This record gives sequence, C-alpha cells and structure tokens, in this order.
Amino acid sequence: MPIRVTLDEVLGTRDMTGKDLARRIGISETQLSLFRSGKVRGIRFSTLSRMCAVLECRPGDLIDYDHADTDLEASEQD
Repeated sequence: MPIRVTLDEVLGTRDMTGKDLARRIGISETQLSLFRSGKVRGIRFSTLSRMCAVLECRPGDLIDYDHADTDLEASEQD
C-alpha cells in the first residue's frame, strides 16, 4: 500500500512511547498499534487531531504517500 504510517519516527524524535501516546489521547494501546502497523482502513479526524496536539505535529508528519500507478485504478473496496 502506498500510504505509510510514520508515527514511529515522530514518537522517536519526541522520546515518547506508544503506550504514553495512547494514554494521553484516550485510545487503547491495541488501537494505536493497529494504526502504527498500517492495519486500519481509516482513522477518525478527532483521533488524528489529538495525536497532532500531543505530538505537536501536523497530520502529514504521521502519514506519508508513495505514488503507485495502480492508485488511479477503480477497485471494489472503494
């Protein structure tokens, strides 16, 4: 998948653990772990906003995109 979650890099530069972040934004460690691994199909803007507030970053610091020509193809999942 061309969308990559870069949360681990941000956590590393902030010297914060996933456990600390999950506690501060009010989600379970399991939910955060699923996001970190890219195994979720979406994230609520309110959760993303809380992450950005705690980490003092922008949404683009937490996710990245690698272009793939197949991204423009229609799929049954969309």
